[in-house]
Amino acid sequence: MTRISVVINTLNEEENIPHALNSIKDLADEVIVVDMMSDDNTQEIAKEMGAKVYEHERMGYVEPARNFAISKASGEWILMLDADERISPELESAIKQIVIDERSKDYYRLPRKNLVFSKWLRHSRWWPDYNIRLFRKGYVEWSEIIHSVPLTRGEGADLEEKEENVIVHHHYSSIDQYIERLNRYTTHQAKGLVQKKYKFAWQDVIRRPVNEFLSRYFAGEGYKDGLHGLVLSGLQAFSEFVVYLKVWQMDNFKKQHINIEDVINTSRESGSDMRYWQADTLLKERGGLKYRIRRKLRI
Repeated sequence: MTRISVVINTLNEEENIPHALNSIKDLADEVIVVDMMSDDNTQEIAKEMGAKVYEHERMGYVEPARNFAISKASGEWILMLDADERISPELESAIKQIVIDERSKDYYRLPRKNLVFSKWLRHSRWWPDYNIRLFRKGYVEWSEIIHSVPLTRGEGADLEEKEENVIVHHHYSSIDQYIERLNRYTTHQAKGLVQKKYKFAWQDVIRRPVNEFLSRYFAGEGYKDGLHGLVLSGLQAFSEFVVYLKVWQMDNFKKQHINIEDVINTSRESGSDMRYWQADTLLKERGGLKYRIRRKLRI
């Protein structure tokens, strides 16, 4: 009986797929690679390394192909990986123990160690970055919404939040790669908002990016990631900006009268939020009555 099937979805991953496959070679009883019509040698490499390779139409993001990939697996347990991910030896041992333990849950969220621009981001809402990746077949399925949380049944659990248990995720390696994915992802995110009947409001062009930056850099302690944390918080904020611009674009750039006083007031509201989180951060880092007062008064 096939106990563990490792499922990997790919698109032009000839550089990454050998590393992903090598990391699970002592774990997988079966490897399923579902490729979205790659232009490079991804399929050939996967076949040479012993994977069963299937094709799926190219969609621009991975979620629509997840369920198809799972349907091709014969294992009792599924480990879902991306091509730019690797599992640690310690995680391999933990997974082996889970699949033989009769008391195991039906699905597990695994922590991910995100390497962005060659640095492990320990803050900025990039850690522990739990994802449902290990599950009994039939207990987890994905919707076709980009970056959606999968649907589950049965009981789940989190693997302990420590570096030994991680999926190592070689995320963005360059600004060019980030921008390319940003352009692709934001299009699908904007379409999702439109499908949910969201109506474009110019205020969101200010509020949403600012909130994204604050949630990552201050609330998510991105400042502890140094320059990487600052840059990634800014890029994520820019991504939010682009999403709402694309919603506007889908509305044929509908004209709206904007009163300068309204723009100033909206900017002031966002500025007030900024001052709150600045004072909150200084209070956590330095303490003292001064920053407590500044946080309360947002000054």
